[in-house]
Amino acid sequence: MSEAIAKSAISKVKRFLIPYMFLLYVINFLDRVNVGFAALKMNKDLGLSAEQFGFAAGIFFIGYLVFQVPSNLILHKIGARIWISIILVIWGLVATLTGFANSPMHLYVARFLLGLVEAGFFPGVILFLTYWFPQRDLAQAVALFMTALAFSSVIGSPISGIILDHVHWAGLESWRWLFILEGFPALIFGIITFFILPNKPSEAKFLTSEERDWLTNEIAQEQSEKAKQKKMTAAEAMKNGRVWLLAFIYFFGLIMGLYSISFWLPQIIKGLSKTYSSQAVGFLAMIPFLFAAIMMVVNGSSADKKAEWRYHTQIPLVISAIAIFAMLFIKTPFTSIVVLSIVTAGAYAAFGPFWALPNKFLSGAAAAAGIAVINSIGNLGGFFAPYIIGFIKSRTGNVYYGLAAVGVSLLISAVLLALLPKEATQGAKRY
Repeated sequence: MSEAIAKSAISKVKRFLIPYMFLLYVINFLDRVNVGFAALKMNKDLGLSAEQFGFAAGIFFIGYLVFQVPSNLILHKIGARIWISIILVIWGLVATLTGFANSPMHLYVARFLLGLVEAGFFPGVILFLTYWFPQRDLAQAVALFMTALAFSSVIGSPISGIILDHVHWAGLESWRWLFILEGFPALIFGIITFFILPNKPSEAKFLTSEERDWLTNEIAQEQSEKAKQKKMTAAEAMKNGRVWLLAFIYFFGLIMGLYSISFWLPQIIKGLSKTYSSQAVGFLAMIPFLFAAIMMVVNGSSADKKAEWRYHTQIPLVISAIAIFAMLFIKTPFTSIVVLSIVTAGAYAAFGPFWALPNKFLSGAAAAAGIAVINSIGNLGGFFAPYIIGFIKSRTGNVYYGLAAVGVSLLISAVLLALLPKEATQGAKRY
């Protein structure tokens, strides 16, 4: 009977929460990376060099670093419903106003502020999911949620291309409308979130009383077991060696790979042929991200079924690195798209299993602080990756040399993963 209730509870939570958080993350990530598509026309209008564009793309993550730990502690205290609603509304305003930048400095300021106000969203959702999913279901839940990384580009790439080629309303350049139109949904969903998002299982009207009780007790028991092993405060979590190791793994591997692709893929595809329009680039960019979305779900599900999360993080990063090095020797557009799909899938597929690793030893306020530390330090890779590629491209004229530097970074992350103790990377198998 309890097994049936458990399966039913987890299934309902996945059906209710994951699609909604997925939608919010699509909006979030599109606002974060649409600067890559805007660059196809914005760089010329604002006089941005490759290096300046890389800096503008990356400065987002300096602002992103500042506010994550306090944001997660606030969410833990007042609940996700109120705090995520506030974050959505403010970032929607900043994202929309980015369309009115008139100089490189304006763009730098807008991107920094966007990072500052978005900082609490992703680590807040990861923390929120730990309130709803037991350890053995968490990697798949995170992977399903994080397929939004890929689907935001599957959906957003063609839309961005169409806006760039066809929307010139009120005398404004199309890249400005790109920021305005894609920033507005965050404002709408910030209001919706306040009215529909439950903070925890005990508030979930979509669960039966038996399901609420089982899920509440299951999560509480896991938290209690982790506390017995060693009760850790938020301050201790922020100094914990394993937390910092995970932060560096996230920095060198997942984030460097993610944002290299997200910010530079439109320009890489545009460079494959002089005949490609912005709209054509948008539709071609769908292909790597669609493949990545599929592999995220497959890899996250496999990690949970086998109750093994290290190798399911490590192997995709190595595959992605190898594919990056192969790009140095590929000349044809078709083969380039195929290999770029492998690069993208490897970088993205590691996310679900990775985010199951902190939940093995963090709970409560320690989880709030630890997850925020991992995400904030790790996301500095989002500054360095696009900037390094832009810096190297400005000096060599070849974007693939910059990508090769990122490939080395992915291999460093794979080596760091080997340092995690075995008990921190495995657990009980799914029901």
